[in-house]
Amino acid sequence: MRKLFFGSLFLLGLITIFLMWYFQFMNFDFGKFVLYLLAGLLLLGVYDVVQKKHAILRNFPLVGHFRYLLESISPEIQQYFIENNTSGRPFSRNLRSLAYRRAKNVNDTHPFGTQRDINGADYMALRHSIYAVIPDEKDLRITIGGASCSHPYNASIFNISAMSFGSLSANAVKALNNGAKKGNFYHNTGEGAISDHHRQGGDLVWQIGTGYFGCRDERGNFDENKFAEKAAYPEVKMIEIKLSQGAKPGHGGVLPGVKNTVEIATIRGVIPGTTILSPPSHSAFTNEDGLVAFVGKLRKLSNGKPIGFKLCVGRTEEFIALCKSMIAQQIFPDFITIDGAEGGTGAAPLEFSDSVGLPLEPSLIFVRGTLEKFGIRDQIRIIASGKALSAFSILKYIALGADICNSARGFMFSLGCIQALRCNTNDCPTGVATQKLALQKGLVVTDKSERVYNFHKNTIHAVKEMLGASGHQHTSELTIQDLVRGDEMVTLANRYFPDSVNTQV
Repeated sequence: MRKLFFGSLFLLGLITIFLMWYFQFMNFDFGKFVLYLLAGLLLLGVYDVVQKKHAILRNFPLVGHFRYLLESISPEIQQYFIENNTSGRPFSRNLRSLAYRRAKNVNDTHPFGTQRDINGADYMALRHSIYAVIPDEKDLRITIGGASCSHPYNASIFNISAMSFGSLSANAVKALNNGAKKGNFYHNTGEGAISDHHRQGGDLVWQIGTGYFGCRDERGNFDENKFAEKAAYPEVKMIEIKLSQGAKPGHGGVLPGVKNTVEIATIRGVIPGTTILSPPSHSAFTNEDGLVAFVGKLRKLSNGKPIGFKLCVGRTEEFIALCKSMIAQQIFPDFITIDGAEGGTGAAPLEFSDSVGLPLEPSLIFVRGTLEKFGIRDQIRIIASGKALSAFSILKYIALGADICNSARGFMFSLGCIQALRCNTNDCPTGVATQKLALQKGLVVTDKSERVYNFHKNTIHAVKEMLGASGHQHTSELTIQDLVRGDEMVTLANRYFPDSVNTQV
């Protein structure tokens, strides 16, 4: 291939010189341009041959660059030319389009019938009633806060899941919070601390991760005074202890160095420009008794605001031990957020995203059943997080045991995210997941905050319509018996054998 490359350039050069001579140098300027171009290609080819990092370029000089070019645009090729309306991952084109239409407040209906394989093993359906009703609730809301909570919070059933400033741009965070303010639903800060961009007037759930960003001392340990100061912010309605997340359970959060600006580093209390890897576990506690006591400590430090924790279910016996410790200490979280292995993230090792953690559906069945068997389900709200985007996904998770749902990528779509899969590169083309100011400018806060509001409003409207079709007035009436698999016409509970894990109680 090397001989062919250099031989071809030599031959083209000779032909160019011959043509210039044959036409008596009438086209001398054009011929000179061609010769310069060939000389440039020759130099690039020589460099490809002598460099030692890429075997393809050494063996296929110049031509090998096309391989890297095509590889760089492979996600776009896949999305625009190969995937159909239902095969896209993590979200199909149909679901992305649904989010875009609802965010833009335009027609969200679908023509000509379903495109799904309704006889496939993964088809799930809502059991509708021939006596459909019209839910009379102005809004579907759930109160979060147990007996020990002094400031219970009345939450929407659909809210913005955890996404940090750093992972998202400043404009994206502002738009999300403004949309949450207008729509009266909450905005989870993610583990990257509370920034000024979060404080636009919308309700906040402050997430405390293993790095304790925003409430850490100089050694990275939990600082009670810094926590109490920020927990007193009036917009902070609830506090969530992040144990793990579905996309990378057992692995700390990751902020690539290219996204760690001076502003973000100041907010988090870290060094700018460095890749930030949060510890895989908390230093404030090491077992279930310590975690439960930490819940009680945060409740006291926050003057009684709702306190909960977030986890992806792994070892079920550890969750059972947690429940036993709650009862022994008589300290109960106000809510538990369950994140499924299908959850999203800006950056994670592939092995963790693909091969660690339980999916959300069996996790909800297990957690709900375990809390019920211990007799503490009524004291604790369950929040589901993991690909909750459509009205059916929200109803499904609530039927499986959740009280409310969080969505991250759904609200990213409402901001204009096109699933370009560039979240970890700082090159997000829509300005959502980047710290590059030139790209952020494309995201206009006033316009996108309105779309965030519309997406929530129209999704809740769709939830009410589906809820009424099932014959229920409120989501609290849903149970697992409202779901079936089309190929079996049996309740979903039979698929996951929940008794086999709940018998450990």
